[in-house]
Amino acid sequence: MENQVFFNIIGWVASISLVLGYLPQAIQTIRTRKTDDIAMATFLMMSIGGVCFMIQGFMLGRNGIFLFVTNLISTICSVIIFGIKIHNDYIKK
Repeated sequence: MENQVFFNIIGWVASISLVLGYLPQAIQTIRTRKTDDIAMATFLMMSIGGVCFMIQGFMLGRNGIFLFVTNLISTICSVIIFGIKIHNDYIKK
């Protein structure tokens, strides 16, 4: 039982930390629409990695809920930033 509680605490701390790491960049990009200093390859790879971790979390079932939810939110943020970057670099010009 102690291991499960520790597992849950570590999962929640990791989830909250990762989501709070992505949100400021996503909010800043959505507000300003400025993406000049953002590397497109980074957010593309982060999106792909997030989707893969979501699949893994889903396959783990109940034990993978932290992995799934964290990467769902991070992937949404990455996709939004990536979409704005594509719009600014290729569609807008």
